[in-house]
Amino acid sequence: MPAGDPTLDSYRVRELDADSAEWLRTLSATGSEREQGLARLHDLLLRFARREVRRRSGQLRLAGPELDDIAHQAAADALLAIIAKAGQFRGESRFTTWACKFVIFEVSAKIGRHFWRHPAVPMDVEHWERLPDRFGIDPADAACGHELIEALRRAVDEELTDRQRHIFVAIVLNGALLDTLVAELGTNRNAIYKTMFDARRKLRAALAARGYLDFASDIDPGRKL
Repeated sequence: MPAGDPTLDSYRVRELDADSAEWLRTLSATGSEREQGLARLHDLLLRFARREVRRRSGQLRLAGPELDDIAHQAAADALLAIIAKAGQFRGESRFTTWACKFVIFEVSAKIGRHFWRHPAVPMDVEHWERLPDRFGIDPADAACGHELIEALRRAVDEELTDRQRHIFVAIVLNGALLDTLVAELGTNRNAIYKTMFDARRKLRAALAARGYLDFASDIDPGRKL
């Protein structure tokens, strides 16, 4: 962003809270003052990024240097985006809150790319054991329900593509929000719906082939969507 950017007019800065106005003034400065401001902003973004990747680390089985590398990448890319879009800041929130949203987006994007390089998705036994309740299977049908869950587990492992498996497990087993997956995978809602539709069709076919169609007819493996 060039120094003295006309979008950072003095009237708008006067309307902001003091902290936000100071951030914008620093970003529109020149020389060492601007460089020092960018360094402070990067440190702030890196703290945001580290907190965000730690929050997500358990589900993704990431730790140590790998987590910190994602945080550094997210902070650096968020800084570039903020510099480019600082003129769009209108003060609906504090500047630091606005900046934090860029970090969250970048962390989601980095984690999404990490998944496609390392596509294994955790499918712990306890997650599968919760499925009868998630599908509303009556306790009296628990034994049959567990047989169905085992058949479904095999079908997920054997019939689905890596992408279908990831999205199915994230939504149905891990309870991920649709918008979270959209951000993490860099896709859109329609693409997620289509993937779940295709995955559901494959799973129904597999359950039918194994003799579970009648029992499974009222159980939609993708109904959470």
